[in-house]
Amino acid sequence: MPQLEDQIRTRALDAGFDVIRFTTPDAIPGAGDRLVEFLSFGRHGEMTWMEDTVERRRDPAGLWPEARSVIVLGLNYGPDCDPMEALRKASNGVISVYARGKDYHDLIKKKLKQVAGWLHREHDCEVKVFVDTAPVMEKPLAQSAGVGWQGKHTNLVSRDFGSWLFLGSIFTTREIAPDSAESDHCGACRACLDVCPTNAFPAPYELDARRCISYLTIEHKGHIAPEFREPMGNRIFGCDDCLAVCPWNKFARNAREIRFAARAETDNPPLAELLDLDDPAFRARFAGTPIKRTGRDRFIRNALIAAGNSRNAALRPHVVALLGDDSPLVRAMAVWAAMRLLEADEFVEHRERCIRDETDDYVCAEWQRAME
Repeated sequence: MPQLEDQIRTRALDAGFDVIRFTTPDAIPGAGDRLVEFLSFGRHGEMTWMEDTVERRRDPAGLWPEARSVIVLGLNYGPDCDPMEALRKASNGVISVYARGKDYHDLIKKKLKQVAGWLHREHDCEVKVFVDTAPVMEKPLAQSAGVGWQGKHTNLVSRDFGSWLFLGSIFTTREIAPDSAESDHCGACRACLDVCPTNAFPAPYELDARRCISYLTIEHKGHIAPEFREPMGNRIFGCDDCLAVCPWNKFARNAREIRFAARAETDNPPLAELLDLDDPAFRARFAGTPIKRTGRDRFIRNALIAAGNSRNAALRPHVVALLGDDSPLVRAMAVWAAMRLLEADEFVEHRERCIRDETDDYVCAEWQRAME
């Protein structure tokens, strides 16, 4: 009979995974302390779920004490072109590579369950599956298993797949021989740190999520501070800059899983289309993708910032229409975009009309800032 590790690899490859490695729950002793330090600095922003689950998250053994082994699985989602190229098309909104296809959470969980179910049936052991919505420190576990290493941007880097791996894990009560950990291969390179538009890295291997465009466009629920709006450019959902510039991407490959391919609706679409979306149209357009979870108002907030940065006069009517939107979040960013796109006299005319009926303090303050 083949060794158990080989049997698992065969099953996981058949399920569509590209990387299969093994580690133990106690293989990341220092990761929990780094997490606590990150939280103590407040660098997680509004992601309060990280605080709420810190005790389970900091120690995999605490998440499930009976677990003896962790199977770490990677699924390649490598794009077929350089994501940085889309930043030159200012009138289109740039969507992060990971969000252009089917929501990976559902797809990976189904594949994990397929492998875990076989392991449970054939080898009489208990199993639990986790994707990144669970309190699991996936990247440190992946490094301990030899999948890759956490680069200076804190993301996982693979010598075989570059920056483009989705991760999932199967915890099991079965003893499995662990693989060797991967070492750090960043060397003196700091391309990922230097490319960040908002200076979100206080130091190598440290991230302040509150300054990260991915956090601001996806996790942040409120108004985006003025200092970040222009650096956002036309990024409307996530940011791939620090991933895309990594030199290890020379070994990256296009994704095999066709459901990760960009849809027409998500392939960096024209801002004019996006600004016209009401809530039903937003939900219909982005059904089955990660974008839907942010909700229409946050997404339009992001698209308005991109419109303001575009300097495209053709977007004026789309922006003006949103000055009267039901959402204060949208109205405030419509003010900012209008200030950058409209002629001065037209902007003043709209201000005089809109400010009379405005009831939200932040939107009023946005009008005032625009007139200063």
